[in-house]
Amino acid sequence: MKGNKRIWLLFMAAAMLLIVSACSKKDKVEAEQPEQNDIEEEIIEETIEEPDEDVEGALLYQSPFTGELQEEKQWRRPILATINNHPLARPQSGLSEADMIIEFLAEGNVTRYLALFQSELPEQVGPIRSARDYFIYLAKGMDAFYIAHGYSPDAQKLLTSRYVDHVNGMQYDGTLFKRSKERRAPHNSYISGDHIVEAMDKMSGHDSIEKMPSLAFHDSVESAKIGDSASEIVVRFSSNQDFISTFTYQPNEGTYARSVKGTVTIDKENGQQVDVSNILVMEAPHRTIDSVGRQAVDLEEGGKALLFHAGIVKELEWKNIDGFLTPVENGVPVELVSGKTWIHVIPTSQGIGKAVTYTP
Repeated sequence: MKGNKRIWLLFMAAAMLLIVSACSKKDKVEAEQPEQNDIEEEIIEETIEEPDEDVEGALLYQSPFTGELQEEKQWRRPILATINNHPLARPQSGLSEADMIIEFLAEGNVTRYLALFQSELPEQVGPIRSARDYFIYLAKGMDAFYIAHGYSPDAQKLLTSRYVDHVNGMQYDGTLFKRSKERRAPHNSYISGDHIVEAMDKMSGHDSIEKMPSLAFHDSVESAKIGDSASEIVVRFSSNQDFISTFTYQPNEGTYARSVKGTVTIDKENGQQVDVSNILVMEAPHRTIDSVGRQAVDLEEGGKALLFHAGIVKELEWKNIDGFLTPVENGVPVELVSGKTWIHVIPTSQGIGKAVTYTP
């Protein structure tokens, strides 16, 4: 009996050990489980983020020629149009929507504009005037679709050889180009935005931007205010009052209003004042090549430059960087203020000192 009782006691002790061990393991699992749940919740919280306005703002695209932010990226190929600047051609159409306007001597003391359109395309552009070889070289460097009506002998050779994608009113007068009844030739040739698109489709290898300019931009107007004050700027191509530009700084807008002989420059199509954020004056070697006064202009050498923006002036240089006329300081592109830019290319023989005056 004693033997059986001892066996029974050993059996009960073993059973108790099993029960205690099982409870201990269950308690351990239950104790560890909350910690695992906490880790999982932390991971979930890290992967779910609320929408951020700053993140949405980062999706805006910067226009390559103006630096302005746009909700949709504009892939349009740059368009470079030769705009008539004879007094009888004013006011011109499309200037308020040009990203850049480059003013050159064309013949004698008469200037012409190269209006560059990329971020916007006007309903009407003009009056369109004839090509010069240095206009075409610039269009080629920018990989821009070039628009003109007529050409100098040197320009005709380049266009005939298809040196640059282009459309010319000499071949499309009355079709893609229309004559205004309000003005007399050669101050009345216009091309619409729709016809520009049609011309690019027919005569261009591509209609999307493939080459970006070497331009840099400030984050704000305030960050650009380093330099001497310059609230009014006068740029002279000659003593002829018809080709002397005055720019007046508008501090509330951070832009400059342009006028000639006291008349503010406006866009004929929409009546808008043509305001710009940057004014560049660049010296380039000029040479008269014929009795009409046509010019040869060197756009490769670079030279002295003045930059006006944010109500200040900076003495710089300019370089042709991969086809783009670019303001530089110690060889590095200088930041512009976001917005439109007006460039004057003046003869080195005249010089900035004679061509430009400004007041604080």
